[in-house]
Amino acid sequence: MRIAVPNKGRLHEPTIDLLERAGLHLENGADRKLYAETVDPEVTVLFARAADIPEYVADGAAEMGITGYDQVREAAVDDVAELLDLAFGRCRLVLAAPEDGMIDSVDDLEGGTVATEFPTITREFFDERGVEPDVVEVTGATELTPHVEMADAIVDITSTGTTLAVNRLAIVEEVLSSSVRLFAREEVTGEPKVEEVRTALSSVVAADGKRYLMMNVPEERLEDVRDVIPGLGGPTVMDIANGDDGTVAVHAVVDERDVFETITEVKDRGASGILVTEIERLVE
Repeated sequence: MRIAVPNKGRLHEPTIDLLERAGLHLENGADRKLYAETVDPEVTVLFARAADIPEYVADGAAEMGITGYDQVREAAVDDVAELLDLAFGRCRLVLAAPEDGMIDSVDDLEGGTVATEFPTITREFFDERGVEPDVVEVTGATELTPHVEMADAIVDITSTGTTLAVNRLAIVEEVLSSSVRLFAREEVTGEPKVEEVRTALSSVVAADGKRYLMMNVPEERLEDVRDVIPGLGGPTVMDIANGDDGTVAVHAVVDERDVFETITEVKDRGASGILVTEIERLVE
C-alpha cells in the first residue's frame, strides 16, 4: 500500500507528524528521499509535489494520497474518492480585486481578465455563474498582476487575508474552501489496509483538542457531577478497587476548551483526585 504525501512546503511537516502520531512511523526519516518505508511492512510513503499527488493516485502510482482539497479539484482527476478531512491546512480560494477598482461583483468581470494559479477551479466557478472572463494562468506573484495591468482580478489562496490586504486587494467572493484530505483510488476503497490507514488517521484527528478527565466522586454526588461533564456520550462510572467509602471513579472525554470550567464545577460538587491527560488517539 503506497501513500503519496507532500514532499515539501507548509503541508509536509504536519502530514509527517500526523502519520507518526497514527503509528505509521517512517524508517530513517523523510528528508531528501523519494520514498520511505514505515513500521508497517505493507505501507510505503511516497514523496511528491502536493499538486501532483492527485495524479499519482488516479494513475495508480499510489493507492492513497494526502493533499489539499484545492489540489484535487484543480487536477480534475477521475476515480479518486475522498476518505477523510484531516482538519489542517485550512484555507480559502477567493476572488479578489483592487480595493479602489471597479470590480465589486462577479458579474463585473464579464469580458475582463482574471489571473490565477488555479485555472480549472476558476473556469468552473465562472461557468457556474454564467460569466465569461479571460482566465490567465500564472505561476507566482498572483497578487501583483492587477497592479501591473495584467488582470482585472485574481483567484488565489488565502488563510487570513493579510497578504491580500497588504497588496491592497479586497475579497469579492469565496470560490472554494479547502483543507488537507485523505484520498484513495476508488477501486481500492473499502480494502482492509485502506480502512486500517483511514481509521488510524481518523483516531488522531478525533483526539485533537480533547482531554481525558478522571476523578473520584462520592456516590451521593454522582448525579450532580454528571450534570456538568460535557463528555462524549456521558461519563464512565466505575467502582474503585478495595473502595468501601462510597466513592466511585468517573472518567470522561471533554473538549480542551471546557477543561478549566469543568474542573471548577466538578470540584464544587464534591469531586477529588482530579486528573487531566492528553489523548493520543480516539476511535469513535
